[in-house]
Amino acid sequence: MDKVLDSPARAVADIPDGALLAVGGFGLCGIPSTLIGALAAAGTTGLRVVSNNCGVDDWGLGLLLRSGRIARMTSSYVGENKEFARQYLSGELEVELTPQGTLAERLRAGGAGIPAFYTPAGTGTQVEEGGLPWRYAPDGGVAVASPPKEVREFGGRRHLLEEAITADFALVRAAVADRHGNCVFHAAARNFNPLCAAAGRVTLVEADRIVEAGEIPPDAVHLPGIHVDRIVAADPADRRIERRTVTAAATATATAEESR
Repeated sequence: MDKVLDSPARAVADIPDGALLAVGGFGLCGIPSTLIGALAAAGTTGLRVVSNNCGVDDWGLGLLLRSGRIARMTSSYVGENKEFARQYLSGELEVELTPQGTLAERLRAGGAGIPAFYTPAGTGTQVEEGGLPWRYAPDGGVAVASPPKEVREFGGRRHLLEEAITADFALVRAAVADRHGNCVFHAAARNFNPLCAAAGRVTLVEADRIVEAGEIPPDAVHLPGIHVDRIVAADPADRRIERRTVTAAATATATAEESR
């Protein structure tokens, strides 16, 4: 079955207001920026988003956040986005912070049909006890707080019950996808993308390169096509480096070479 569509706009056209989205990537690495851009252009709002982070102020999910399209975030790290902090602290945005490994496993469990699991992560903290502010009130008080979690002991160690995540739609970026939806991810861009894809009831993939069915060796497939519903070509210009770090030694070497 050929799953390739002719435009990102067509791929996201039926995502309704208030949908729950699982969005792949890590930082700005491997994020489905083309699909996010199409969703921003579509005007879809009230979105509930599950993603490791929320982009930066002017890129990735930050585009949707800046325009007030996101109502709730479930994330593990949000430190690169000042607008995110402003909306959260002012009560405009509901935020569920989750330990990173727990977030990954909640998505994996959702894709595997496992409704919940126990993990030692978060025991002895407010993750267990509840009371973490999910939404602030305009006066600075806590309007919505996290509930306490069920605790059980296994092997003499306490564990918390965490529920799986299943999303209405998943947005994913791959390096290569064939027309049947089999995908390959490049290096760290594999972070969260396969997990989000499996957790989505409808999964949209943007790929840097689309090939014919059979061109990807079976042993090289990171994500089987059974998890993928729609494929679009990624905009090759939709890439950014979040933090460029150059060592003093490298800078000195480059300067010396340029002066020759």
